[in-house]
Amino acid sequence: MVGGRGAMGRILRFGLLSLLVAAVFYGSAVAYLFLNQRRYLYYPDPAAQVIDPSGPAIRQVTLKTPDGETLVAWYLPPASADKPMLLYFNGNGLGLSLQAGRWKRIAEAGAGFFAVGYRGYSGSTGEPSEKGLRIDAETAWRWLAARYPADRIVIQGHSLGSGLAVKLAAEHPARALILEAPYTSVVEVAQRRLSWAPVGWLMLDRYNSRAWIGKVKCPVLIVHGDRDSVIPISHGQTLYALARAPKRFVRMRGSEHSTLVRDGLYDRVWPFLAQMAP
Repeated sequence: MVGGRGAMGRILRFGLLSLLVAAVFYGSAVAYLFLNQRRYLYYPDPAAQVIDPSGPAIRQVTLKTPDGETLVAWYLPPASADKPMLLYFNGNGLGLSLQAGRWKRIAEAGAGFFAVGYRGYSGSTGEPSEKGLRIDAETAWRWLAARYPADRIVIQGHSLGSGLAVKLAAEHPARALILEAPYTSVVEVAQRRLSWAPVGWLMLDRYNSRAWIGKVKCPVLIVHGDRDSVIPISHGQTLYALARAPKRFVRMRGSEHSTLVRDGLYDRVWPFLAQMAP
């Protein structure tokens, strides 16, 4: 009987020690995620971007943010006064020069665009954060709104940039809002990948488009690929359900996260804008 009690005690001590070790490892993993979260959220390419001289006649513009950063932006004026002006916010890990196909399609339609390199990206100074990127988006808006009326400005965002576009469109008038492969919030995307971690408590940068989409008053076009392995199409469908009318959802069959332009995105954009013309 005594020996049985001793064995039971050893088992309990071993169990408690195992739980303690597991708790220490779990706590260390969570602490590591918290301290390094922006390293895993953002993938900036800091290299200065070079405009292709054989492509559209894009100009490089320098912007100064209210908090002292210097941003690089690319600008292509519309071909005529009746063409839209796209205020474009890029996806994560993409330099401005990697969007050559997009710029070509916009130029071929006679439309214009203004695309800002976020802080830490494309030769812009600073380090990325939600607060910082929202300042960048607002700075880009103010530059463009000083030159074009709101009823010509189309706010457009892909992936990471969709979170900037939604809030900006909720706070400023625009001709339309176009979202490519958008998310409801970065927290919900991260939670799907890190189901073991309390992501909702950890994340500093949240980009909660779910909370802002219903405040957008201009027409909304959401385009999402049904094979998107980065942000599931359900995110785009949820935002569409929460958005005000007029709105349109386009399911791109067979499209992945970064193939929407190649697969005919702008063949959907131009008719939508023509139908929603002021």
